[in-house]
Amino acid sequence: MQFGRTYEEFEVGAVYKHWPGKTVTEYDDHLFCLLTMNHHPLHLDSNYAEQTTDFGRNVVVGNYVYSLLLGMSVPDVSGKAIANLEIESLRHVAPTFHGDTLYGETRVLDKTPSRSKDDRGIVYVETKGYKQDGTLVCVFRRKVMVPTETYVKERGGEQPGRPELVEPPRKADSGPAASRKTEK
Repeated sequence: MQFGRTYEEFEVGAVYKHWPGKTVTEYDDHLFCLLTMNHHPLHLDSNYAEQTTDFGRNVVVGNYVYSLLLGMSVPDVSGKAIANLEIESLRHVAPTFHGDTLYGETRVLDKTPSRSKDDRGIVYVETKGYKQDGTLVCVFRRKVMVPTETYVKERGGEQPGRPELVEPPRKADSGPAASRKTEK
């Protein structure tokens, strides 16, 4: 499975459809709100949402929607990234509710070689998130610094730092067969 891309692998105009989608649960939304200290009742209090909002139910917090879509894009876009440099824009277009399934796709808008180092480049992308019925819910643009193939090779290849499996030596007199011999 590919995990991110080098600078050379990005092509302006390419679209990466992220898979799989994610069904957002009430638990996901509440946990994210509590972890980030967002206590707005629109996200946490179903009675409040039903009684006083135009939506008539809880709305999933927008930063969770954004974070989820960003995470979905990692295997296709930033899995090899040196750094996320900038989130240029972030728009929440429609609400997401508990039980909605989100999908994402990213289009490569531009790419430019780094001006300061020749072993990396900047990729400019737009990610769109949509629900199971095709409704667009979120759009954001970002710039990602990614390595060139040379950078990856010089730093240990595709999975630098991954240890090799070392199995312990097997003892000739261990295991179930050996214990039956000693029981006689």
